[in-house]
Amino acid sequence: MTVQLSNLEHLPNYQITERLDVVYGSTVRSKHVGKDLFAGLKNIVGGELTAYTELLEESRQEAIDRMIVKAEALGADAVVGLRFSTSSIAQGASELFVYGTAVKAIPMPQQVYQTPPSDSSHQSGQQPNLQNSAPTATDDLPRFNPFG
Repeated sequence: MTVQLSNLEHLPNYQITERLDVVYGSTVRSKHVGKDLFAGLKNIVGGELTAYTELLEESRQEAIDRMIVKAEALGADAVVGLRFSTSSIAQGASELFVYGTAVKAIPMPQQVYQTPPSDSSHQSGQQPNLQNSAPTATDDLPRFNPFG
């Protein structure tokens, strides 16, 4: 099962049917002494500190993977409202924390537009006909708010 991630409070083209729980993942990382020395030298001449960029990328991915494991355990289809946070734990060590709301979601039916007829009714300003214009059951549901 693939858990979809969204930093929005909804999942585009999906109807959220159930809010499961808040899920999170975190990792605490410290700086490597060798990388720290190189970063200090790089700081003098300027430029990107690629060692730290790589460390943060690995940390983000590890935290996301841990959060996804928790979402899958709940049977979630997606995590919405995804957010990242960082904090200093000790000298030279930081936590990267990711969290969101695990939800169940179903794909929304896509409406298909028909080609308008080539008679005078199209020229009179009428809108194109929808092939599936009857409202579906999901149209009657209120918009899902994961925070309330």
